Amino acid sequence: MSQKEYLKVLEREIQKLNHKIDLKIIKGEDYRKEAHDHKLILRKIRFNTRKTFFQRLFPARNKFAF
Repeated sequence: MSQKEYLKVLEREIQKLNHKIDLKIIKGEDYRKEAHDHKLILRKIRFNTRKTFFQRLFPARNKFAF
């Protein structure tokens, strides 16, 4: 599975969890477990999309410009 596919899967999981959390909020139920899972998935997304220090320091605007 490529990184793009993995991120798409994580995005779908986030959307499902958001829907589940919304329904629980409407019903007045506890959604602590779902909120924790949501936080873990966001952490996975951030880990897989993070930039290195060098990439943040020198953003690649024109890689091939001379």
